[in-house]
Amino acid sequence: MQETRTFSDKIFLVIKGILMGAANKVPGVSGGMVAFVAGFYEEFIFSLRRFNLNSLKLIVNGRFRSLWYYTNGRFLSLLVLGMVISYFSVSLLLDYLITHFELYVWASFFGMILGSIYYISKDFEEWNRRNIGFMLLGIIAGVSISFLEPAAQNDNLWFVFFCGIIGVSGMTLPGLSGSFILILLGNYVLLLVDSVNALYMTLSEIMVFNFSFTEDPERLRLLKVLLTFTAGSIAGLVSLSHILGYLLKHYKSSTFAVIIGFITGSLGVVWPWKEAEYRRDREGAFLLDKMGNKITDNYDRYLPDLSKFDTWIAILFIIAGAALVLWIAFVELQNKKTDA
Repeated sequence: MQETRTFSDKIFLVIKGILMGAANKVPGVSGGMVAFVAGFYEEFIFSLRRFNLNSLKLIVNGRFRSLWYYTNGRFLSLLVLGMVISYFSVSLLLDYLITHFELYVWASFFGMILGSIYYISKDFEEWNRRNIGFMLLGIIAGVSISFLEPAAQNDNLWFVFFCGIIGVSGMTLPGLSGSFILILLGNYVLLLVDSVNALYMTLSEIMVFNFSFTEDPERLRLLKVLLTFTAGSIAGLVSLSHILGYLLKHYKSSTFAVIIGFITGSLGVVWPWKEAEYRRDREGAFLLDKMGNKITDNYDRYLPDLSKFDTWIAILFIIAGAALVLWIAFVELQNKKTDA
């Protein structure tokens, strides 16, 4: 499959990786949803499934060229390249936009999910009682998750490893946001803010041959936490891809119905009209992360005020978000027709 890709296909794969990386960054949005809507979800899952005992044997025997083809390496490497680019560019821009234009950012993502639901559902032809039931279960699960109360932060390494397994779900399960799950588990700030900042600081110090961090217990603790989280993420990515691959192979229509339900249920997480509730101590003072920012605990959702100008601007962003997803899907469909 990787031999037949044109140059434009490769560029689009990098762009899709950028979109996946950006989606994984935002609590409530799933990179897996990007893969699902953009039409490469099954290839993504089945490529990840190739990381198994056979690939391990190829590594042991030094057959790296065969490993590259066996794991669909060109496809995965282009996606990963896009995610890395996103992490150092689009993700930083998203942080800025969420800080200064939060309502419009959430409205855009809300529209994208609406567009995704429409696009996926219109081509799903196996609506029977069984699949409608599975879809409703997906909706209930998605909505229930969005209203759960976050747990307290926990840096026990076994729990951090578990967070890695669960947190990576956003890459493989459309509609289930890994970032939001980490908020519910209480470890979003620890794993995606404090630990990542510790890594940045450590790498910048190593570049100037400063190894003083080796005498900093707090820095070493955070690096150990990040390493454990990464190991859990890798384990989760491989194991979940095998489970999903099996389900897609044997129960494809039912799996798609649940995914449609999950995506629909996730609308509650990205509902634009909400106010962040911040974590406080027993005296009522705000708790802060390592960077001095308030820690989000949950969101208080409310209905929009139609008399306000910014409400109508947000509605326009919802429409624009839906239109963007449908345009991307249309371009993908045209490319497939051209290749055929």
